[in-house]
Amino acid sequence: RLGGRSPQVVQTEPDPAYQQVFQQEILAPIVQHYFRGELHGLENLPSTKPVIVALNHAGMCFPWDFLTLGFLLNQQRGWFVQPLAHPIFFDHPWLVWWLPPGWAQALGAVRADRHSFELAMSQKAVLLYAPEGWRGLAKGWGHRYQLDTFDPSFVQLSLRHRTPVLPVICMGNEYLHPFTVNIRWLANWLHMPLFPVSPLLLVFILFPSMGVWVVRSRLRYYVQPLWQGWETETERLTGVTGASNRTQTYRMAEVLRSHMQATLSGLRSTTRHLQ
Repeated sequence: RLGGRSPQVVQTEPDPAYQQVFQQEILAPIVQHYFRGELHGLENLPSTKPVIVALNHAGMCFPWDFLTLGFLLNQQRGWFVQPLAHPIFFDHPWLVWWLPPGWAQALGAVRADRHSFELAMSQKAVLLYAPEGWRGLAKGWGHRYQLDTFDPSFVQLSLRHRTPVLPVICMGNEYLHPFTVNIRWLANWLHMPLFPVSPLLLVFILFPSMGVWVVRSRLRYYVQPLWQGWETETERLTGVTGASNRTQTYRMAEVLRSHMQATLSGLRSTTRHLQ
């Protein structure tokens, strides 16, 4: 970077061995001592793959809640957890400049498109997914712990591939980068999905490497029972096509969102004093 050379996009294959070393040597002390990560509801963890792990991703910062959950699931099940990532993480010039070339791919990131998803499913992958998309990150501090609309695409793919969804609720991730707002016009001008502004912005401008820094928090994850929509919706979906099918998947996504929101609100009321 200091030499004035622009980094190039590098195509790298997922590397489970590299992820394991990265987790043990770098992530482990961060998760255990800084985020104090906890995984509850272990009885709901499935023993088989593939599975789509749906998380209320938040914090408007580096995806520490994703990395922490991936670490904890690896510790419990030995899973190679692969986050489903927006193409911006692979192609955007700012992120290509900031992150090591091919780093996201080496850690297992899967491009959020249909071909990559179906390839991952054929390989019995464990995919970590944020069903709110960028809306969950961009909602800002004033709407913390309020789930936005779920993208129904993961429901469609879950039904098509008979892949169960494992909902996971995270408490504490909204406090990773507190008092943050999203400046939408500036994000649009820079061709980015969000532009978070907080009292720490000046520090990040002067020291870009501190973009990974967040407030010390306790990240608690609550694993919910598996959701297998094809078992409960078979009769309703039989013979349904086109617009009616899209309406059904939107409805199913909203049912799942409502359930996760109710659980999230209940957990927040019981753990508020621990935040």
